[in-house]
Amino acid sequence: MLTEVTAVRYVTPLREGGSLPGVVEAVDASGSYASYVMKFTGAGQGRKTLVAEVICGELARGLGLRMPRLAQIELDPVLGLGEPDPQVQELLKASGGPNLGMDFLSGALGYDPLAFPVDPGAAGRVVWFDALINNVDRSWRNPNLLVWQGELWLIDHGASMIWHHNWRTAQTAAAKPYDASDHVLAPFGPAVAAAAEELAPLVTEELLTRVTAEAPDAWLVDEPGFDSPDAVRRAYVATLLERAATIHERITLPGVTGAEPKGASK
Repeated sequence: MLTEVTAVRYVTPLREGGSLPGVVEAVDASGSYASYVMKFTGAGQGRKTLVAEVICGELARGLGLRMPRLAQIELDPVLGLGEPDPQVQELLKASGGPNLGMDFLSGALGYDPLAFPVDPGAAGRVVWFDALINNVDRSWRNPNLLVWQGELWLIDHGASMIWHHNWRTAQTAAAKPYDASDHVLAPFGPAVAAAAEELAPLVTEELLTRVTAEAPDAWLVDEPGFDSPDAVRRAYVATLLERAATIHERITLPGVTGAEPKGASK
């Protein structure tokens, strides 16, 4: 289960993207304090963004990809009363209850493909994973990758699984190809076939049931066409399970897949 913590101090906004995440300090049940990047239920993108963050983030971790630890952060709207920025104050006031937190990786750098080449195997695993979840937000313009302690870390999956915005078309969406021609790791010759051979067998009903269980009921209730949060979870499981089996056959990459770009590390 996601660690449950309580926000005690809003530190600073991260003015990237439209959701206005912020760094907060929070305390857990043992009294330990830690810093998190917090994404708010009151942000314009809505709760489905947070559901995607949880399911995809925990799935990445389950597949052995590096992903900062996630937490469920309880926010008292009173915390916003002393915030001088009106925009931030309104966001905090609109986000009472459970929100999403991600471990703040102090000293992490935004990914630069010119400074941090990736070998085809590692690139293939990330591209295959992004194809599985239909992540449309890992381009060279917005990599959503960090380099921390010399390793590549995945972040920000709120723009994934776009089929959950219209469940009636989910089955059709699951069968669609994935265009990775603009993917930030495409120049490194991602070995997607090898990645599929390694990772697809790990995407089991058991794993997907476990990761979808991490999404709080409060973010899944009242979904049109479903009578319970568990019914919504089963829909995520079915769609991802179907997609995992053959998505590697429908990934579009520029040039010759598997070719090693100049300068790629061994």
